[in-house]
Amino acid sequence: MREPVYLVYDKQCPACDNYCQVVRIQESIGDLVLVNARQNSPIMDEITQQGLDIDQGMVLKVGDQLYHGADAIHALSLMSSRSGIFNRLNYWMFASQDIARVLYPILKCLRNALLKLLRKSKINNLGVPNNTQF
Repeated sequence: MREPVYLVYDKQCPACDNYCQVVRIQESIGDLVLVNARQNSPIMDEITQQGLDIDQGMVLKVGDQLYHGADAIHALSLMSSRSGIFNRLNYWMFASQDIARVLYPILKCLRNALLKLLRKSKINNLGVPNNTQF
């Protein structure tokens, strides 16, 4: 039986939601399960216990391993199927860990600007005081 691979992201972010809805992983790896970071769940508890700030990046959970931000998108690209233009582009852009570490902060900055324009609040899973707005 294949183990699920969990992708935890901010479902209120249109860019994040669209990305997560179209990304596909190879069937041999497992089933990709999307988790809304704005809802309480055992996986969000685990992310918080590990000190990972979900507002700073999505989290990919494979087995017991958590990948955060650029590492998550890099790992996801390596697992992705190569079917469809989007998944090939995702692989091409993020298969290199160095490129993922350069591009991810730029994409995160654009995401934060979008969420600020949409007047969305931060998830603030780490409970940092005065850290509710983008």
